[in-house]
Amino acid sequence: MTLGALIDVGLDPEWLRGLPGELGIEGVQVIIKDVKRGEIACRKVDFEIPEQPHGRHISQILRLVDGSKAPPDVRQRASAAFQGIAEVEAELHGVSPEKVHLHEVGAVDAILDVLGSIWGLSELGVSRVYCGTISLGDGFVKAAHGVLPVPAPATLRLLEGQAVRPGPEGCGELVTPTGAALVRVLSAGAVPGRYVPRRSGYGAGTKELPNRVNALRVILADDLAADGGAERLVLLATDIDDMSPEMLAATGDLLLDSGALDVVFTSTHMKKGRVGTRVEALARCSEVEQIESLLFTHTSTLGVRRTEVERRALPRITERVHILGFDVRIKVARLPNGTRRAKPEFDDIQAVSRATGRTLSDVSALALAALERG
Repeated sequence: MTLGALIDVGLDPEWLRGLPGELGIEGVQVIIKDVKRGEIACRKVDFEIPEQPHGRHISQILRLVDGSKAPPDVRQRASAAFQGIAEVEAELHGVSPEKVHLHEVGAVDAILDVLGSIWGLSELGVSRVYCGTISLGDGFVKAAHGVLPVPAPATLRLLEGQAVRPGPEGCGELVTPTGAALVRVLSAGAVPGRYVPRRSGYGAGTKELPNRVNALRVILADDLAADGGAERLVLLATDIDDMSPEMLAATGDLLLDSGALDVVFTSTHMKKGRVGTRVEALARCSEVEQIESLLFTHTSTLGVRRTEVERRALPRITERVHILGFDVRIKVARLPNGTRRAKPEFDDIQAVSRATGRTLSDVSALALAALERG
């Protein structure tokens, strides 16, 4: 349903059709159809999958994700989703996560759902995901371990901390462990009090529900916080005087790949006149614990300071243009006066420059001209 909704708001269908190949899974057909649910036009995504193992262990799933060409932050979030499921299942069944055999979640379609949804949001340039109150459904569901009440135990555990409600009556299961894991790793909290919708789309479910639209709605929007657009973030800071610059730089890359919004190194003087480096990482509230844990694990620090800050960021999307035989991503920001400012992604520009022999400035100018032509 998430993939269908993302296609409906502009995700390239050909990108999705190529996703199984990115994971090295051969023979999978991606079927995208236009359907109706409750008279609402939706996109529906299905996978035709050849004979596969019935489920996988978490280590096998993580190898598939790590072996993909997805950006580092996408791989990190997808791995966190599957790791979260494995840990919850392990806790429920009294075993270690490594011994958990993920049946439904370890199937190819579930792996494509999770990685595809997270990667698809990245392709669309989405910087934050918000989630409204989640309807859980009712009744019972058949699973590998027998008949379970809705929501299934793993689903309920994964949704801890989220706003949920039972029902509606007669709908059956509305949230699976896969969907709950996506909410857990993606949701930055409740829907903002004010936002500017830019595009909406609907991804169809399989079941036809009486008098209800069985579809997931996704809204691409500019977030306008009630205080005039300021976003509440947390600044994590620590001072280091016993690590090499190379190790600090590698740690900074790791923090950015793991969800930090920004990482800054500043020279400073510490006690006893020692020269040190202040490391500052900017993080969303939902990711503070993870970023802080990485600071403790990958640096020599004994303490990390937290400061709540506010940031006003320009709304932005990622566009794609095709020049000189290559795709180039361009980050487009909308200024307060309504005009746009665009900047090609340097990695893409550098790749085209190396492949064609054109200068970086030439390639950048060609990309911006292609964007203007539409």
